[in-house]
Amino acid sequence: MGKYNLDVNSLPHGEHQEGAVRFKEPTDTAQLSKIATMLSFAILLVLSVFAVLRGRRLLIQHPFQIILGLLLPILTAFPHELLHAICFKGDVYLYTNWSQGLLFVVGPETMSKARFVLMSLLPNLVFGIIPYIVGMSISNVFLMAFGSMATSMGAGDYYNVFNALTQMPKGARTYIYELNSYWYLPKK
Repeated sequence: MGKYNLDVNSLPHGEHQEGAVRFKEPTDTAQLSKIATMLSFAILLVLSVFAVLRGRRLLIQHPFQIILGLLLPILTAFPHELLHAICFKGDVYLYTNWSQGLLFVVGPETMSKARFVLMSLLPNLVFGIIPYIVGMSISNVFLMAFGSMATSMGAGDYYNVFNALTQMPKGARTYIYELNSYWYLPKK
């Protein structure tokens, strides 16, 4: 779609569904950012500790692989959003604001809790968790570092999954309106 100008009213969205409930999350973007950052650092720390325990001797022998593994996940930011986008059935829009480190997709459609969780986790599985598990299983320093960093970059997605799993009742559907997620129970 193009560059995001920080105006949430400019984002495409559908109409609010009857009985829609906004996810319980901070309305202040600074607070939300702080939560995601703390979660990201915690994930990186935990995965790094396990990687160090797994490949202690290899880490000393391959410092360049560690550096590359920690820097290259930045290149997955755009493909990460494309993987989110393919989980939408209808229209989906990709926005960027590189100067503020913003990159996200929105779409006006509603989706099931299962598809929302898949949409949120797919890029983190592909770029983070799977490379990390493979790296740990074959003791590959680059994949362990890459997977650790890429997994931690999905902290906001994990927060969305947590909210969906803990707040949405069975049979509920969700949708994105501006920068917030809402759930509702469809009429039968």
